[in-house]
This record gives sequence, C-alpha cells and structure tokens, in this order.
Amino acid sequence: MKIYSLIITSLFSIFSYAQIQDFKSINFEKADNIALVNKGENLYNLPDLTYKLTDGLTTDVEKFRAIYVWVCQNIANDYGLYHLNKSKRERFKNDSIKFNAWTTKFRKKLFKKLLNNKRTICTGYAYMLKTLCDLADLECEIIQGYGRVSTTNIENLELPNHSWNAIKLNGKWYLCDPTWASGIPDPETNNFTYNYNDGFFLANPKLFAINHFPIDHKWWLLDDEVPTFRAFLASPIIYGSAYKHLDQHGKPKQMHHVLKKGEALIFEYLTKTTLKKSDVRFYIDSGYNQWKTEPTSQVISGKTLLLKHQFKSKGYFDVHLYLKENLIATYTVEVK
Repeated sequence: MKIYSLIITSLFSIFSYAQIQDFKSINFEKADNIALVNKGENLYNLPDLTYKLTDGLTTDVEKFRAIYVWVCQNIANDYGLYHLNKSKRERFKNDSIKFNAWTTKFRKKLFKKLLNNKRTICTGYAYMLKTLCDLADLECEIIQGYGRVSTTNIENLELPNHSWNAIKLNGKWYLCDPTWASGIPDPETNNFTYNYNDGFFLANPKLFAINHFPIDHKWWLLDDEVPTFRAFLASPIIYGSAYKHLDQHGKPKQMHHVLKKGEALIFEYLTKTTLKKSDVRFYIDSGYNQWKTEPTSQVISGKTLLLKHQFKSKGYFDVHLYLKENLIATYTVEVK
C-alpha cells in the first residue's frame, strides 16, 4: 500500500507543470463561437482577421484560444507538400548548398499555397499561429524539432521533421501543436479531414515530451531532467486520442520490452477523467492472431490508472491500449 501511495503521489505531482488545468475557471465557449462564426475567412488581411477573432474577448488565453481553434479548423494539412519537402531534404542533406537552395525555394512555395489555398504543413501552421498572435499582441514562438507518430521511421530520423508552438500566458509558457490538432491527412489520396483534437491545446509538457523533441532544450518546459534523444526514440507510440484521455503517461517508458513467460508488464497513467474498469482494454496482435483482453489486474484510484498484464505464452506481441474504444498507445513485448 505504501508503494502504491508513492506512485499516486509521483503521478499527481505533474500538475505543477503549465497546462490547460491552469485555466479550468475559464469558459472557452465564447472564443470557440467566434472561431466558428469566422469559419472560411481568407488570409489576405491578417490584421482584420485577428481583430475579428479577438474583439470582445477580455483575457489573453481566450484570445489565443479563438486564434488557435480558427487556425486548426480552417487550414488543411497537405501531405503531398510534406512528402515533397521530406524527400528533397533527405536527398540534399549532405550538400549544404543544394539543401539551402531547396529550403529557400520551398519556403516560397509553402507560403504561397498557405495564402491562396489555406493548405500547408507543420511549418505553415506554426507560422500562421505566431503571426496572428503577434498581431494580437500575444507572445508566441515557433519551436523546431522532431515529432514521432506511428508511421515515423525512427531509424532514419536524422533531420528535424516537425514544428509546433509555445504561447506565453500570465507569465508562463504553454505548449500546443496546431498541426496534429487539426485533423488527419490521407497519405494515399492526400485528402484531409478536419477533426479538431482539443488535447493538443496547452498540453501537459510531460505528455508532450513522449512524441515531441525540441532542438532548443528550453522548450521542454520541464522542471526535471529532459529526455535524451535516444530515450525519445525508444519511447512508446502514443496517438492523438492519448491527448484527449491522458494527462500523463507514466509507465512503461519504452516501447520495446523483453519478458519471461508469466512475468508482468506494469502500466501507469494519469487520466483526465475517472474511468471504469470496462473502459480499459488491450488489443494484442501476435502476428498470427489478434484478440481483445482485459489487463491481468487494474487499479483505478480517482484519475490514477495502474495496470498489470502477464503473458502466458512465448512469442512477439504488439500490445495496443484502448480507453473507451480509443487507441491510446502501442508497445511491443517479446516473451521468452
């Protein structure tokens, strides 16, 4: 019991980090409605757009909210543009002259498409968010670094591949990712589906750190030791739904695990709402069969979720955690 109490205490300590919980007394309904009313506005007069989005809002966080939601719900993620830039950067990575020439050329192409078609990649999202914030006299920065999703080839992750933002509110910095919050591009058709994910708005830095690695270490916004790049690459895969359901991913710290038959793997999370045991499921894939199962044991104490799962047969397994039928994280387990 003493050990379990220490686990709960350590997980709840993460609330000291800057995140949306700092503004739990703020009702964002007015800001969200303003963003909705201005849906479809173009980008040809940004000062006018900024005025429309912030007029009548009295707090900086509400002004930022209206700008952020509008950007996420009105600018599409262009996977074709992303793939073009990625292939060229990898092709020229060992030739600084060609690399810089391509970067200059692509930047012009990127912002032309953003302005005329409201389609872009992460750089454009981060730039547009900062530009509108600057016009609203809000302090916002663009953060360059590495982002990990389920399709990221970590063995070839040599160049920074993602951009996001930090916003200063009431003297504190907060993290957000307008690109990943906006929706889902189809890699095969390049069609984009708007599907706003509020979990990336003023996200918990501890959760953010699992799949965001800033080049400038000050943008971790962590009070404790920041992860190494090796630890970042070894982290579990977490999905967009993790930001909807989790405040913190405690354990396991790594994606890959080697266990003995009958040995248990421990999972620790801090959730945004209190769950029921029926909300928690594992989907396990052995490469030959897939099945849904409950954890071997689970303890729910308020918003703390502690799971254990034992593997009774040898093999290699993909373990997918679902909360309320939403895919949260993936781990791999080799049982010897």
